Amino acid sequence: MLVYERLVVFVAATTGQGDEPDNMKNFWHFLLKKNLPVDSLCSVQLAVVGLGDSSYHKFNFVAKRLYRRLLQLGGRSILPLGLADDQHEFGCDGVINQWVKELWTKLLCLYPLPEGKVVINEFELLPPKYHFEIKDDFLAHPVNIGCSVTAPNSKSPFAAKLINNKRVTDDNHFQDVRLITFDVSGSAISYKAGDVVMVKPRNVDEVVQEFITLLGWDPNVIFTLKQSDEGCPLPSDLILPSTLHHVLTYYLDIQCVPRKYFFELLMNFTQSDLEKERLTEFCSADGQDEVYTYCNRVRRTSLEVLMDFPSATSHIPMCYLFDLFPVMQPRAFSIASSAIVSLLCNNTTYCKQGMFHGEKVLHMEKKVFHCQLKTFRFLKLYTDCNQGSK
Repeated sequence: MLVYERLVVFVAATTGQGDEPDNMKNFWHFLLKKNLPVDSLCSVQLAVVGLGDSSYHKFNFVAKRLYRRLLQLGGRSILPLGLADDQHEFGCDGVINQWVKELWTKLLCLYPLPEGKVVINEFELLPPKYHFEIKDDFLAHPVNIGCSVTAPNSKSPFAAKLINNKRVTDDNHFQDVRLITFDVSGSAISYKAGDVVMVKPRNVDEVVQEFITLLGWDPNVIFTLKQSDEGCPLPSDLILPSTLHHVLTYYLDIQCVPRKYFFELLMNFTQSDLEKERLTEFCSADGQDEVYTYCNRVRRTSLEVLMDFPSATSHIPMCYLFDLFPVMQPRAFSIASSAIVSLLCNNTTYCKQGMFHGEKVLHMEKKVFHCQLKTFRFLKLYTDCNQGSK
């Protein structure tokens, strides 16, 4: 129960048109109850940081409403509301890094460490998120895309055929809006007005092979994951055991633009003094402009960064794979038709050729279906799945 907590840190994302995420809805509805006493949270200290995008009208709307409601119920804020902006030149990290530093400073004042305990060095290598356990005695069972025996979902998508990919805006218009049609007959999928289809890309085979060759790993190694810490649960949308090739192809975003923690890990892995000096600069407060020039401005991918730091790359332990690379996230598109599904896609964000060329995964959660495209190809159009229309 929230009322019995001494200190709570809230991280709140804003989705759609100022909507709270699905995993927050029950909590938010509870907070809005009119019969809650105005001093319900008088014994709770709190801090709130929001994740948003200032290109949307209701920028960080959820975090602002949450912060205001918590204070109305008597909560005591220990820090000003943090509003991270994905449009910042350093992304959300541009706000979060400084906000987290201020949070730790405040926490050390409120809750001093016991005698004999010291603060962990900022760049000290922490244990990996998960432990790898290699399996040699049985076959892996990765997601068998297109062979679902249950309702389509993120683990078991439905194989759909691409029927049409047509541009509906004039060639001279600055926005490239596409009407994309899929055949989902036989899927038992139903939907209604307001539902959306989720598109989750896969990494192309050439990129996966380049990654495996660069790191010198066996793509067919079979493994399962074990928790390193009770507070870090295993990924619920990854079927284990699996193969390294499957995870790199369908699950991890090995072509994203890396963030600060990526460079911190490489700094601990390299055995080259020159690489360590450069990576240390990238991780420092004074080196953020250098990081922006090297990485963010040109949209340099994680794979390209690994090529620039061969010593660090050659010494990456496989158990840190899930720490280095984030999970590929689906992107929502509006459904604009009936039984043969059509997506109306407003594409205004672009990335490097080949990143989303090839097989795609679509799914509907709650009112969103899962299916896989065997031939989803965008010719000249390449959209960034991490920066969607909603």
